[in-house]
Parts: sequence; C-alpha cells; structure tokens
Amino acid sequence: MESVLGATPQEFESPILRHHLTSHDVTPARTRGPVSSCRVPVTVHIGYRRHTPRAEQMGDLVWYVSYGSNMCADRFRCYLLGGRPPGAARTYPGARDNTPPRADKAVWLPGGVYFATESPVWGGGRAFYGPDLPGRAAARAYLITAEQFSDVSAQEMYLQPGTDLDLTRLAAVGRLQMGPGRYETLISVGLDGAAPMVTFTAPWNAGDVPLVSPSAVYLRMLGQGLCEAHGWDAPKVAGYLADLPGARASWTPERIASQCLGD
Repeated sequence: MESVLGATPQEFESPILRHHLTSHDVTPARTRGPVSSCRVPVTVHIGYRRHTPRAEQMGDLVWYVSYGSNMCADRFRCYLLGGRPPGAARTYPGARDNTPPRADKAVWLPGGVYFATESPVWGGGRAFYGPDLPGRAAARAYLITAEQFSDVSAQEMYLQPGTDLDLTRLAAVGRLQMGPGRYETLISVGLDGAAPMVTFTAPWNAGDVPLVSPSAVYLRMLGQGLCEAHGWDAPKVAGYLADLPGARASWTPERIASQCLGD
C-alpha cells in the first residue's frame, strides 16, 4: 500500500503527520524533461549554470514539497537561478547551487491549502498549507540538495541565501518554527527512500487569520503547476482552486478557467 507521499507506511516517518496515512495513487517520480501537455500555457527556460554540488549522496538530498506557486517549474527556477517570474513584483537572488532538481513528482499532502495575508509579490492572498484541515492538498515535490532547500527557504523568508538549515533537528522534532512570519515554519512531511520530504508554511492555524482572496496572476501560477505536475486539464484545475478556503467566496471554477487558465 502506498501513502499520500508515495512511501509505504513503514517508510513514512514524520512524527507530525504519521497519523494521516491513507492509500492514494501517486504520480511516479520523473527526471528532468518536458512537462505534460495541458491547456495552461507553459514557458520553458534554459540556461542553468552547471555546478558541482558538495556531495551527491542520497543523504544530502531532500524532497522540497511545494503546494503553492512553486509547483510551477518555471517559477521555481527563479529560486535556483535568480530572476523575476512573469507577473511577480520581486526579483530573486537565486541559490548558491543552481543545479536543476534531480527529479520531481506529483504528491498529495494530508490536510489542505488556504489563502491568507496579502502577498507583495502577487497581490491578493498567499497559499498556506494547513495540516489540520480536512482533505488532501495537491503538491509537487522536487529532489534538491539540502543546501538548495536552505536557500529556497531563505528567499521565502525574505532573507539572503547562504545559511544552511539544521534539517537533522527538523527530522527529530517534525516541525521547526524559524520565526513568526509566513513560510517561516518548516514541517517534515515524510521520508521517500533515504530523502526527507519537507515543506514550509505559517506558524498559525487556518482559522486563526482572516482569509484573503488570491489574485488572478497567482492562481494562474498555481494552475500551471498543477497541470505540469498532476497532468490535470483546465476544468479540474479550476475546480480544485475554486474550492480552496479564501478562493471559495470570490472565485468560481468558470471564472478561474476563463481569467486564469486561458491562452
């Protein structure tokens, strides 16, 4: 039996989320290559600088699990290469090691995604992961080095990349609050082979803050990522996004499909 993260129950060792194990189909991991065809337009960029990482052993790799705009591979590249994603109001410095992810795969997280707080990058509400929410959250996991994850996390926290996180401590406690702000709480969500699966979210619960409707450009980025990772068509993407707390009161599937997922 497979878990929501693609590991058997014996392999799933998150002290926070172990009790959420259920059986679901999981999209197999794949190495770098063309994404699935879909109705959401995809812009392909090339030009990674080659970098020899400090170590290539599996123990130095982690699965970074994204449930928000980083599900879009084009947007995630800005955290490694540096640059500004289309429609964003921020330019990212990039990681010390900008080697592309070794693999990526579609995964499901136990819990849900909701929109809250105001994003200075996209306008409107940001996506947050709520492990205590009912249901499942569609996500995309990237296999990167621990150093790269540290630099991605730093950029999410509006810090300069360059400081390594203590992921050994995170593995021991399951949840590690690095600060009071959004995306400053690291969560261990499982173990895939020898590589830990980690994500970040806010320290609060979904019911502790007002919901904020997301912008069209932000929903477009999430929709593109869902299409790439899960192979969904536009109606399924629109239905999933419109049902998320924060979007539910202001966005319909039809409006998302026409304003956020069109050509």
